[in-house]
Amino acid sequence: MITIKHLGLYAALIAASALFLVLQQLTHVEFLLHLAAIPLEILLGALLVERFLERREKAERRRQLVHIKSYHFRGVMCGLFIADLQALKQPVLAIPEIRRAGLAELRDMRRRAEHVEYGSDEKVEAVVMEYLKARDVFRDFMEWAITHDFETIFHGMIYVLNFIQDVELFKRRHPDGLFVAEAQRRRELGEKLYKVLGDGVRSFLDHAIELKEQHPEMFEELLADYELSASMA
Repeated sequence: MITIKHLGLYAALIAASALFLVLQQLTHVEFLLHLAAIPLEILLGALLVERFLERREKAERRRQLVHIKSYHFRGVMCGLFIADLQALKQPVLAIPEIRRAGLAELRDMRRRAEHVEYGSDEKVEAVVMEYLKARDVFRDFMEWAITHDFETIFHGMIYVLNFIQDVELFKRRHPDGLFVAEAQRRRELGEKLYKVLGDGVRSFLDHAIELKEQHPEMFEELLADYELSASMA
């Protein structure tokens, strides 16, 4: 990341180069042109190194994110994703099928999951309640995204947390009511509900594909846990 200190150094290099150019124009000494080029070469090298370090740091943070996601996906969010997959009407995505799938098949599942349909209200309500249980996990992801400057993840977590807040508010006012029924009466709330649930399915499949490609042993451990948990549900 370029800091104020770096900007000061870069400005000094540019100023030095400009000074040598002015002196060359006044004196017509050709050697001053070579001197003017030196600060610019240093500046270019510094910028290239800075960019390389930023890319390496970003890649390291992405690797860290894979492990953080796997930890949470095998914890509180396990019940959430299982409930979400089981609530689907279309496409049908079973945990054993996902576990046995090759990379091409997983990508096909992800493509089909761009458009999802859900079954019974009771199953959808069960997914909603799992989101309530996982609220702290989404807050952790949001804080991680802020700390490590992942804007897309940050905005995604804000959207989910706003949805969870809607559910909490409804449940406080109507402890025995179905949030799904309320969402069906209010179009905006219904769109938010099915976007969050659909994004959940897609996020799970994206992570599964990432693990299958880069960490096949973690993929097998994750899906083995899910298959066992789903069989006991």
